[in-house]
Amino acid sequence: MIENLDGIFETVNFKQSTTVKLYDNDEYEDYPLHWHPALEIVMPTANGYRMHFSNTEVELREGDICIVCPGCLHGMFAPENGRRIIFQSNTNFLRFMREVEVLISFMSPYCIITPEDYPTIHETLRGYMIDIKDVYNSGAAFAEVTIYSKLLEMLVLIGKNYSNRKNVAEDYYPAARDEYATKFVEICDYINAHCSEDLKLDDVANMSGFSKFYFERLFKQFTGTSFYKYVNQKRIFKAQELLIEPGNSVTDVALNCGFTSISSFIRMFKLQKGCTPTEFKSMYWSTDTANMNA
Repeated sequence: MIENLDGIFETVNFKQSTTVKLYDNDEYEDYPLHWHPALEIVMPTANGYRMHFSNTEVELREGDICIVCPGCLHGMFAPENGRRIIFQSNTNFLRFMREVEVLISFMSPYCIITPEDYPTIHETLRGYMIDIKDVYNSGAAFAEVTIYSKLLEMLVLIGKNYSNRKNVAEDYYPAARDEYATKFVEICDYINAHCSEDLKLDDVANMSGFSKFYFERLFKQFTGTSFYKYVNQKRIFKAQELLIEPGNSVTDVALNCGFTSISSFIRMFKLQKGCTPTEFKSMYWSTDTANMNA
């Protein structure tokens, strides 16, 4: 299933003349830890499937949906008998929409959609995945456009229901929850734009109008991670983009992404990506050169 793997970096071979790829996969084969710039959605349709991430493992049941965000290190382990949809797409052009970018940041590194955590939308999302598979295999006119329209519908549903997941506190009214969700989309948008700067928790909390401690609590509930971990995720994502540009040294990238020392940058990069910035740069360029010579 992984057609082009260099070290831990997968080059996704999208369907010809498109930016999508789908496998109706029934292989009894494991896939090692790897990452790619594409968004990936995995849904078992017969039996379960085991997903391994850098620090945890997740057992997917039949019908559960796992969204693997771009850049997330992950591996997959198949049962002897089973089937699953594995859908990959390039979302770069979608991420120019502020809410899509923030939602992917919220879900990062991955998000599991189950009937228990998302009871009002799970069945609809499962239906969209089946629709995407059918459209992909149909070869009909405007198939790619149809697929992306369904993907956007999925993201809209997830975004509108994200604050209702089980780890969000219920100590405020639904109207307040909606207001807070809007506020935190704006806050995350600000962090995304200014992550290379010296962002301090106290300053961003003051911008939100909440006390530092209440802000910390709400931020973790809405994003699933702490303030500083979120900032570092955005810095490492920006670092990936800079590392693949010719002429950028690891030192330049570290300083341009808000890290005060090379050692802290290397440590954080390896923690999130499973390799050093130098190894990442080498893997990308060796893969890119191989593709140009093919």
